[in-house]
Amino acid sequence: MPARELPRLGFGTVGITDPSTVETALEIGYRHIDTAQWYENEAVVGDGIRQSSIPREEVTVATKVLPENLGASDVRRTTEESLERLGLDATDVLYVHWPTNAYDPEETLSAFDELYEEGKIRSVGLSNFTPALLDEAREILDAPVLATQVEMHPMLHQDELVEYVQQADMYLVAYSPLAQGAVFDEPVLQEIAASHGVSVAQVSLAWLFSKENVAAIPKASGDHIPDNYDALTLELTDDELARIDGIERVVRTVNPAEEEKVDSTPWAE
Repeated sequence: MPARELPRLGFGTVGITDPSTVETALEIGYRHIDTAQWYENEAVVGDGIRQSSIPREEVTVATKVLPENLGASDVRRTTEESLERLGLDATDVLYVHWPTNAYDPEETLSAFDELYEEGKIRSVGLSNFTPALLDEAREILDAPVLATQVEMHPMLHQDELVEYVQQADMYLVAYSPLAQGAVFDEPVLQEIAASHGVSVAQVSLAWLFSKENVAAIPKASGDHIPDNYDALTLELTDDELARIDGIERVVRTVNPAEEEKVDSTPWAE
């Protein structure tokens, strides 16, 4: 396993505008909070973390640098702005959100290394990277690479990247782990959920957690926050896992305009 532990269930915050939602997730037991410059809610997330009773050192906080901010000077400037909005001295994971636009491997990642050396970030994340791009980035970086982040769910298995992170002692963090609701219409998941008396969301997340080095960051509100959390204790049988592995329907929720930005995209199975 990676040298630094990443809680397997994270809380995705895209679209979150109320700090109490983040606070609720932390009070329930989430210890991994994921945001981004792109979401324009880092201040909201920071408020939610401070409002909770959970000590900062117990929470893994991740944010991501916008593609247009990936020039060296912009990485530094905008990361410091992100930390100010979050109200933190350091973020636990700082991601390259997409390896596009201003991304230049040597220039961008050297800036990440400098931030790591200064203690402003504790590890690097690489979001929407192919295996080849991961190899290139890891060769350049001195800072530890904790995770790569891509869309993954029962209709997008990402087998190649799962094998990659297991061999590299990294995590794969699955975004859109419920396929933005598409999992709820999948008969295999419905049948397994009914047999356990649980939600389809829990089954989908438990399938992800059955794979070594895979974490997930579902967005949720209201009763869905504790429901997703309960997936951590749901144990699926080998037969159930095999049935989910056998789902042939492919769903991708990533914006097609973004998909075209990187050759051989890791979400294009």
